[in-house]
Amino acid sequence: MTRRETKNITGLTRIEGIPYHDAWVGFICLSCGLPNNIRIGLQLLDPKTTYETAEWKCSKCGYLHSKNSDLPFENWSEDFTVAESIKAQRFWEAFFRIATEYPESYWKQCNACGRILPFAAFSKHSGWVPLERQMECRSCKGAINAVLNPKRTREQLHESSVRRRIADLLLEGENETIDIADLFKRFGSRCFKTKQPLDIKKRDTWAIDHILPSRWLYPLTKENAALLSTEANNNKRDKWPSEFYTNNELIELAKITGADLGLLSSKTPIINTDINVGRCVERYLQVREKSHLPKRINELKKILKDYNLVDKLSHKNKKLLGFAK
Repeated sequence: MTRRETKNITGLTRIEGIPYHDAWVGFICLSCGLPNNIRIGLQLLDPKTTYETAEWKCSKCGYLHSKNSDLPFENWSEDFTVAESIKAQRFWEAFFRIATEYPESYWKQCNACGRILPFAAFSKHSGWVPLERQMECRSCKGAINAVLNPKRTREQLHESSVRRRIADLLLEGENETIDIADLFKRFGSRCFKTKQPLDIKKRDTWAIDHILPSRWLYPLTKENAALLSTEANNNKRDKWPSEFYTNNELIELAKITGADLGLLSSKTPIINTDINVGRCVERYLQVREKSHLPKRINELKKILKDYNLVDKLSHKNKKLLGFAK
């Protein structure tokens, strides 16, 4: 089947010829200190092979970064800087490993502003090899979303609101009271994402992140709470943790909270079915106006089907909602 033509509805002009799937390596020249980037394409580098074969030339001073080059550090003694020394070789091994060991080490070029930026400057896009990052950086994505978000239909906005409202009702009574002092202690009084210091007394500057979002029916618990700045929390919103946090951050988050790393690192959201669905039905159908009841029943039935929760209902509630006779 011929792939349909992609339409740009953002109004933001793309830069033609940007290899938006390609990865780049970034390094600081050891001789002159200039930042350098080298495009490597669709295959990430192997640290060992890179150490053995790489010859990364600085675009400013021409210094060749290679295991065969002497180190240009004038304050080091010759037995450390001469390329043949074991000390210099250990340095070169680490130098190339730092730049190539993990996907998070790589860089990518934004096809909207053209800048070559670190891995973390791009949001996740599953399946987009090799880095699985979006084609535009998060700064440009912010500008794009300013155009796209108002274009969401009333139905889309309503459905999103309904899902969140039903999720909150499902979790009512399941959320734990979070010990704020303990939360600040465990996260070192810093935003977990940005590492900026936070003041427990300035409540408008920090927020408690539902690591696994309530939209996917996860209650707020000690294991599911992270300390974020208000800005970082607004950026995360309902994102699944692997979409917002890097792999290294997910590992650290699991260590701090005791959360399931496999669940946190899932590439797609996983619905929490370990909840009292019957209690949700009872709460959600408590309406003040009789005319609202049919609407609430239809909303609830759709969410229960979409989330595969019908089997969690008692036979009585299945009958009540028309899932059984």
